[in-house]
Amino acid sequence: MTRMIQDAYIVAATRTPVAKRRGAFRNVRPDDMLAHVLREVVGKVEGLDAHEIGDVIVGCAMPEAEQGMNVARIGALLAGLPDSVPGVTINRFCSSGLNAVADAATRIQLGEADVMIGAGTESMTIMPQMMGNKVAINPAVFASDEHRAIAYGMGLTAERVATRYNVSRDDQDAFAQASHEKASAAIAAGHFRNEISPYTVREHRPGAGAEVRIAERVIDTDEGPRADSSREGLAKLKPVFAAKGSVTAGNSSQMSDGAAAVLLMSEAAVKRYGVTPIARYRSFSVAGVPPEVMGIGPVEAIPRALARAGVALQDIGWIELNEAFAAQALAVIRTLGLDPARVNPLGGAIALGHPLGATGAIRVATLMSAMQRDAALKYGMVTMCIGTGMGAAGIFERV
Repeated sequence: MTRMIQDAYIVAATRTPVAKRRGAFRNVRPDDMLAHVLREVVGKVEGLDAHEIGDVIVGCAMPEAEQGMNVARIGALLAGLPDSVPGVTINRFCSSGLNAVADAATRIQLGEADVMIGAGTESMTIMPQMMGNKVAINPAVFASDEHRAIAYGMGLTAERVATRYNVSRDDQDAFAQASHEKASAAIAAGHFRNEISPYTVREHRPGAGAEVRIAERVIDTDEGPRADSSREGLAKLKPVFAAKGSVTAGNSSQMSDGAAAVLLMSEAAVKRYGVTPIARYRSFSVAGVPPEVMGIGPVEAIPRALARAGVALQDIGWIELNEAFAAQALAVIRTLGLDPARVNPLGGAIALGHPLGATGAIRVATLMSAMQRDAALKYGMVTMCIGTGMGAAGIFERV
């Protein structure tokens, strides 16, 4: 029996604000953040029968501790979705959220489901270090020059990219400054409002006598962007990964907490529910590169994604390129000849933050919001580098 490949449409997308590590979400569990965006995205389609959701696919780069135990299924249950709706957690490090959206779309394309959710959640606050609660690298990594780069810290790979691709410290700081300026301007203009589902943080505080009072505050804005950022301030920061390096805390992505969810449907479901899709999923690609220059991963993934979509690079009007480091973002932009004006028009992870496995889904939400605002925007792309040497890219078409 031959199956016809059908279209997969994005009909809704939402995200939490992105908080700094140990910031506004320091006492918020990642499964609760996930449950929040799942409830919100399902609620965006009036009359949606949640029993129709074929699966909830959730990206998480460190699926342990509070975001372990198959956080996708836990989050779906906490969100009040029917018991019949399954959930699976996937991990491809920084591209996990994008991978989740792509996997959800593929299930629809293959006719296995009419309604799917692709999502991501990550709390970097709960992780004691970037490598998780228990670091247990294979000893063979250290015993062989061939594999040693697997254990390189992300900052060291950024230093190697900066050197190999001739990205100066001044260029990195200028890129970082631009990220903060664009993000701050976007917040002031209200461009993130439609994609953000505000989150109410509840904290227990001492009250009168022995009473405990509950304080509530609504978080509705990304914490990372600094309107007062300056080139002079960035230039004063010392390198943090190599004594004579150029990569600093100021020109690197921020460690963050956040979650996002994307609701996808087949054409049949779109017609059944009478919804107007935002975009059509066109393609996804992932590619490997040497681990020591992992930041260059999009250089290999983007051409593959374009070829699969049958779309030319010059037709991509909006590019969400995750700014893991200014060095790697600039190396990708220059190597592929990307139009800087189309890359991260509202700022990127240097300003907005990078909650690892959630970032891909968050950036999809930002792209969907842009497509809703700009009728002239036909194609958009989400792309990022991935730890241990990979790159990913996904392409979407406005409908």
